Amino acid sequence: MLGGISIWQLLIVLGIIILVFGTKKLRNVGTDLGGAVKGFKKAMSDEEKSKEADKEDADQPHAKVSHEEPGNTYDVQAEKKKAAESRPSDAHNEERK
Repeated sequence: MLGGISIWQLLIVLGIIILVFGTKKLRNVGTDLGGAVKGFKKAMSDEEKSKEADKEDADQPHAKVSHEEPGNTYDVQAEKKKAAESRPSDAHNEERK
């Protein structure tokens, strides 16, 4: 006996639950519950793997980063000014004035 409840009483309660909710809903609940447990286990194992990877990374020496290279920049305003100065139509209009 399980705490004063016999197997026959459990079967009767199970039968009533099946009649009230139906097998399709119970199957969906079981599937959702199983998926949730599977996702939880996967998340726990991924977390353990990431902790192990962090420990391995901590043991490795880090590469040095230098910023000695000049940066490649592009000055749009200077480019527009050069283009405006080199246009022959602008020079021709200034000669007319």
